[in-house]
Amino acid sequence: MRYPFLRFPGFRLKAVTLSYDDGVVYDRKLIEIMSAHRLKGTFNISSSMLASQTNGRMLTADEAALLYTSSGNEVAAHGHRHLSLGEIDTAMAVSDVLTGRINLEKLLGIPVKGMAYANGSFNDSVIQILEKCGIVYARCSVSTEKFDLPNDWLKMPVTCHHGNPHLMELAKQFIEAPQGPHYWYHTPQWFYMYGHSYEFNDNNNWHIIEEFAYYIGNRENVWYATTMEIYNYVKAYEALQFAADGSFVYNPNRQDMYISYYGHEFLIPSGKVVLLQ
Repeated sequence: MRYPFLRFPGFRLKAVTLSYDDGVVYDRKLIEIMSAHRLKGTFNISSSMLASQTNGRMLTADEAALLYTSSGNEVAAHGHRHLSLGEIDTAMAVSDVLTGRINLEKLLGIPVKGMAYANGSFNDSVIQILEKCGIVYARCSVSTEKFDLPNDWLKMPVTCHHGNPHLMELAKQFIEAPQGPHYWYHTPQWFYMYGHSYEFNDNNNWHIIEEFAYYIGNRENVWYATTMEIYNYVKAYEALQFAADGSFVYNPNRQDMYISYYGHEFLIPSGKVVLLQ
């Protein structure tokens, strides 16, 4: 789906999100790097994998809750037991999704409605299960090397894994793409990268994320957001009510919205009607 009038907050055309899995201790260093460059992300956690006490590899539940929320990042589900949902029966899949979501919500005290598929495994039946369990988006591990907003939020691809040999080329392509009110017909772009922070430790290549964060971070024309923030904003855009002749728009949402309408930028305050001509 294209969103020709959609602009991210501040009339930005670009957004960046990191999506990292499993809740390992190396997320501490990753978040330090992200925070230094204003990057934000979503950390996908299998609730059974959180340690009851420090074991050298996995974060404890209490530390995970503090680490992710205090840094302004999102926690999303990853199944309770990290099962390949596309390879197990329906009852087991329902149990894994719901248990994982419930446990994280008890830990965090907020709704958890996002998810990443463990092992990238899903099928049409799994998508139906997620819908019934209240999951509104789910990230898979298909890399497109593109920056499109998803056509289907329950089988969201990614731009790339951080180990992609073309990572910095993609980052440069993303940053150098033109933007501004004269590009009103351009759909906003989203650089969505995933991985596991233990890969940086195990492969001794922290320089990959350090170089990426240094290059793509701290830019005023980029919105650094979690997956749920992107999802909520796009859904709010879809809820805008345009007049039949395009002369005005009403914003029924609780948040202000930004659009570019045929070369002119408009801030649409919450609950207000704005003339577009």
